[in-house]
Amino acid sequence: MTVSPQLTERLRKPHWSLARTWLLQPGIPDGEAAYDAAVAGAADAVVLDIEDGLPDAQKAAGRQSVAGWLDGGNSAWVRINGVGTPGWSADLAALSDVSGLTGVMLAKAESPDDVASTAARLPAGTPVVALVESALGMEAVSEIARTPGCSRIAFGVGDFRRDTGMSSDPTVLAYARSRLVIASRAAGLPAPIDGPTLRDQTRHLARETAVAKAAGMTGRLCLVLDHAETINSLLSPSPLEIDEARATLARLDAPTGPYDGSVGPTRARAEAVLDLAEKLGLG
Repeated sequence: MTVSPQLTERLRKPHWSLARTWLLQPGIPDGEAAYDAAVAGAADAVVLDIEDGLPDAQKAAGRQSVAGWLDGGNSAWVRINGVGTPGWSADLAALSDVSGLTGVMLAKAESPDDVASTAARLPAGTPVVALVESALGMEAVSEIARTPGCSRIAFGVGDFRRDTGMSSDPTVLAYARSRLVIASRAAGLPAPIDGPTLRDQTRHLARETAVAKAAGMTGRLCLVLDHAETINSLLSPSPLEIDEARATLARLDAPTGPYDGSVGPTRARAEAVLDLAEKLGLG
């Protein structure tokens, strides 16, 4: 079979630390064809969801379907149930020995112990993304981010809003997003992953992605495969941003005006844009 250059490029995913789109693909029973389609799509990371992606009645069958697919030469992340639920232990028992597990997204992380106990049940070095979805989780996010095994933080906006009664207004949620960004940076983690745009809210996809980027987040959860290309594009340096960064460095390397305390941060921001563009293969 001949693979087109376009498909080859699509299948070339960045490392999870740079992943922009995290597609939550329900881990449906006998869902191998759906898993294959998800991995072949534009999402940087595919997360087979055996938590909220399935009704309780299907979780046992979905768990086995996901484990079997991962042990069949495939690889993906898996979102598992929160600590303290019956599903958590069952999820880890099913996944602890599969060969294709890239990492785990832990639902409803609320303490460092949640992450530590999860990491202890997985092969050494398996990355854990802690999904912060409650007031308790938000209050503990700095400690969660510093827990060995925690590799990145994600924002479960829907459950967080349900827990706190907050609206979806970006101004209202600015504090929460800022806490995740600052906690991640202080712990030396990649920038956090924002929540998704709902299936029936596609018209807001660009605006909500811009909010995430402005907050300092570099990834988004995704519920619809067709959203992935838009998210990837908007969370990547644009051609204009790349050109402006190059022009900034050229100007700073040959200054014609005052050289003051703003130069260091300005240079660092421009270098960060070009470094990210290079890592994403944008040139």
